[in-house]
Amino acid sequence: MHERKPNRLKEYDYSQEGYYFVTICTKNKTEYFGKIQDGQMILNPCGDVAHQFWLEIPKLYENTVLDEFMIMPNHLHGIIGIVGNAYYAFPTDRTKMLLSKIIQQYKATVTKEVRKFQNSFQWQKSFYDHVIRNNESLEKIRKYIIHNPLKWGYDRENDNGVPLDEKKKFWKNFLNRL
Repeated sequence: MHERKPNRLKEYDYSQEGYYFVTICTKNKTEYFGKIQDGQMILNPCGDVAHQFWLEIPKLYENTVLDEFMIMPNHLHGIIGIVGNAYYAFPTDRTKMLLSKIIQQYKATVTKEVRKFQNSFQWQKSFYDHVIRNNESLEKIRKYIIHNPLKWGYDRENDNGVPLDEKKKFWKNFLNRL
């Protein structure tokens, strides 16, 4: 059986105050949330649900703020801020850390609502994160999120468009700039 590589930083408390860039993907890159048209994301009803419940996060978790985010056809990118940390007891179970709890709740709620009209909806397991360590990185990530629909052809989650080797070069350059 294939063993998964851990997505989280070892020895890092994902409940502590800070900003986190997260990417949550649908299973098999299925485009459930809408389409890119003329460089703009056009949400469908599934995308509207994903958008609505993303905005609910700070109402459910008082120590959170939302920054830039973008629902894409088969994933979403967002920046979540944890502020005034009330959860600063380093849990040994990494799934109990605040960031993981937020994403688990979000995915469960969206799944329940979307399946009312799209029974086949599924998320990919887990999520990707990047701990934002300074204002320069925060600004670069904000710009990346805002312009993401314009770069859909280069997106790792888009199986159409730009050839894989060009995508790899694009992403290597992007990650080196963070």
